[in-house]
Amino acid sequence: MNGNLSALTSLIMLVPLIIFMAVMVGISFYVRHKQAGKNFVSSYFVGNRELGGFVLAMTTVATYSSVSSFVGGPGMAFQVGFGWIYMAVVQVTAIFLVLGIFGKRVALLARKLNAVTVVDIIRARFQSDFLAAVAAFVIVLFFCGTMTAQFVGGAKLFAAVTGYSYEAGLILFGLTVVIYTSIGGFRAVALTDTCCAIMMMIGIVLLLHYVLQAGGGFDNIMTTLETNNPELFEPFSFGNMPWTIYFTQWLLVGICTIALPQSVVRGISYKNTQGLHQAMLIGTVVVGFMNIGINFTGILAHGVLSGTAADYGGVDNIIPTTIVMAMPIELVGLAIIGPLAASISTISGLLIVASSAIIKDVYLHWAEKNQRVVTPARVKFLSMAATAIIGAAVFVIALTPPSLIWLINMFAFGGLETAFFWTLLLGLFWERANKLGAMLSMTGGTIIYCATQAMGFKIFNLHQITIGITCSLILFLIGSYLGKRSDESTLKIFFPKN
Repeated sequence: MNGNLSALTSLIMLVPLIIFMAVMVGISFYVRHKQAGKNFVSSYFVGNRELGGFVLAMTTVATYSSVSSFVGGPGMAFQVGFGWIYMAVVQVTAIFLVLGIFGKRVALLARKLNAVTVVDIIRARFQSDFLAAVAAFVIVLFFCGTMTAQFVGGAKLFAAVTGYSYEAGLILFGLTVVIYTSIGGFRAVALTDTCCAIMMMIGIVLLLHYVLQAGGGFDNIMTTLETNNPELFEPFSFGNMPWTIYFTQWLLVGICTIALPQSVVRGISYKNTQGLHQAMLIGTVVVGFMNIGINFTGILAHGVLSGTAADYGGVDNIIPTTIVMAMPIELVGLAIIGPLAASISTISGLLIVASSAIIKDVYLHWAEKNQRVVTPARVKFLSMAATAIIGAAVFVIALTPPSLIWLINMFAFGGLETAFFWTLLLGLFWERANKLGAMLSMTGGTIIYCATQAMGFKIFNLHQITIGITCSLILFLIGSYLGKRSDESTLKIFFPKN
């Protein structure tokens, strides 16, 4: 434990976090009790399509935001300045676009097809079990990478701020999120995500207040920065923010995120159109406040920290160090909930979609196709077990954290976007899209993306997402024009004539 903190002080810091985690588990038991007697698959994987506008907005925001949004992002803002905010501001449009483009379309199709997952819709659109199996495999593979990054990032943040060990943090919040997601399913994830999003905003406000106070006020911090760090005000940060970063990050964490399965599945879960419209507005405001607020706080941290990012062990240590130095010790435990909430909300959202990919998209479809009877009790057991096993496996990997964890996180993001962007966008809005195009796009594009990542191959020093998304589009178009047109019965479902 950190020698600068007494055992009693460290314990006091943990109290708010322990209470928060207990509330998360309590919500999961409450949800499971309320959902008793309802269709388990629908309630466990999409919350019986009953989410209102506020909860839909908050769960989409919370799943989209991650621990890197609260640690790595503002740390980079500290290092390169306002250029990082100019780059990151594209994320403000993410919730509006994903719900606006896919929300109503996916909801109507899900009700028409009785679909519970994004893979259900892909299978129905392209009439391919193979493509559905590939989609499920891609989801589980890349989700595990993303979840590992969240586990590791959250545990490192916990250790840096509280003085407790990395393993203690991993056990405290890591096992908690696996438990409450396994018990409560999607509805519990949505409600706990709402709590997480609220705590993220509270944490940003608290940290911003105390950073301004410690730095002598906004005007004083800005005057000091203009004198000592003029490069922070320049969009390209005197070469530290080249145009290639702007372009690839606008793709990687902006435009292409609209087709991430964990976001699109929210479109299946909302109650009515009014709720969808409310979620689009609320979500946009909330993600804008959180994204701009925390990155701006990273710049203002210069009023608290006098050195460079390297002096504090790198950009990932800027926010943890700022929390400890700027905030009263009795509020540190409350402030840390925000970044950890970003971590656990992302984990829970990914975990339930990964579980549905295995149980609903693979196992139950196989059983139905082979006329195997699966009792409701067995479905319940397997669903909860799959969620727990996936979470436990990622937890074990995180106990011996791999290096370059943030690169792994971005690698997983790019892989999911390469696989699903054109498959969903063209598949749901272009009649000519067909099975061959989708198969070539998802398999070929993903393989090319992974290969270029493994070889470190880039074009114009752009992130490999540009290669993956371009090749995926080319392959989709080739397959769609060379392959057989989708049958008329399928097209009538997806493109009914007025």
